[in-house]
Amino acid sequence: MKISRARLCLACLSALVLLLALTACGASYDQETYAKIQINMSLKEVIGILGEPTESKGVTLGGMSGTSASWKDDNGTISIQFVNGKVKMKSFTKPD
Repeated sequence: MKISRARLCLACLSALVLLLALTACGASYDQETYAKIQINMSLKEVIGILGEPTESKGVTLGGMSGTSASWKDDNGTISIQFVNGKVKMKSFTKPD
């Protein structure tokens, strides 16, 4: 079965529109999103809400692990400190 060039272009255009729509649905790093993050949430739960962090640094020392992660966009910065994979501290900063 041969696919016409017009149908192929339409399919590609539709896929592109869907991809752009899904990208627009990503988390916004604002006060409302920040409020969804709770102490003792797992890193996996946080990533489910915010997506992958913009920046992340970790350290392990004597059976304990610590990770500092941040998520940034034009609406603000959410910074979270994890101890053994659980939220222990969080902060939100609005851009200047």
